[in-house]
Amino acid sequence: QVRLVESGGGLVQAGESLRLSCQASGSVLSANAMGWYRQAPGKQRELVASITSGGLTNYADSVKGRFTIARDNAKNSVYLQMNSLKPEDTAVYYCAADSERYSGRIDYSTGMDYWGKGTLVTVSS
Repeated sequence: QVRLVESGGGLVQAGESLRLSCQASGSVLSANAMGWYRQAPGKQRELVASITSGGLTNYADSVKGRFTIARDNAKNSVYLQMNSLKPEDTAVYYCAADSERYSGRIDYSTGMDYWGKGTLVTVSS
């Protein structure tokens, strides 16, 4: 069974940076797309960034130029570097993974199959 564990959340001031990490276990996910989603209070969960097994990335418009997703297949991990954080970035951030290996899917806005429990990011103004 795939297990995803996020870390790196916390409280920062606007303009600062955070790096989220997600460690996968239970299965090697180098051939699976992975991503980061977030859910702010009172709002629906939204895709923040995704990365395919081939390294193709996709970002929400709201984070383009500020956030970077990367994966380390040797460590079975995915990361989200968040720079120039804004108060509106405050949310619980979830790591996710697609169950299909070498999927040709690019749009993951509707979600993935495996989920972590989330890590809270709070950005103060």
